[in-house]
Amino acid sequence: MQKRIGVFGGSFDPVHVGHLWIAEAATETLDLDRLLWIPTATQPLKPGGAVAGDDQRVEMLRLAIAGRPGHEVDTRELHRAGVSYTVDTIAELQQEHAGAEFYLIIGSDSLASMRRWHQPEQLLSRVTLAVVQRGGEQAIDFSVLKGLVSEDRIERFRGCVIEMPVIEISSSEIRRRAGQGSSIRHRVPRSVEAYIEANGVYRG
Repeated sequence: MQKRIGVFGGSFDPVHVGHLWIAEAATETLDLDRLLWIPTATQPLKPGGAVAGDDQRVEMLRLAIAGRPGHEVDTRELHRAGVSYTVDTIAELQQEHAGAEFYLIIGSDSLASMRRWHQPEQLLSRVTLAVVQRGGEQAIDFSVLKGLVSEDRIERFRGCVIEMPVIEISSSEIRRRAGQGSSIRHRVPRSVEAYIEANGVYRG
């Protein structure tokens, strides 16, 4: 039987409960066998980079998903030299997991910028897009993909929308609060909160 593998990339700086909600909803909605959390290295569309160190972001991710079967951290993009492109990551994963079906989990903002991604046509031929629709957002606009992929593929993507409630939480807000010594309880898993406090990750 064909394996269904989700790919969830991001800075995760830090990982928070909103990310965990999305991961659980994706696993359920798409009936995934595995979900790969892939912390990003240098992102072409976010040249500023992460605030926490790579090792810190990875450790926080591992703490957050500890004990969750089927979810794992994949650090390949952190070890790749230079700018890291999603299409290269997917190509590598497909070589390692022959015959698996890959679902790329992205937000509607990432969908809107798809034409600016590296080799979008090739990427879209390799993965099924699973776009997160947050509560209160309008219907996902897939028209940006016209000309990049067939109408049949776009219809397939429409059927993989991940509907979510409104989640008013962001990594930047958590960094700000941690930096000024305010509570981040219930915004991140308790293990991640303890790690941030113990290591002064966002202080100074």
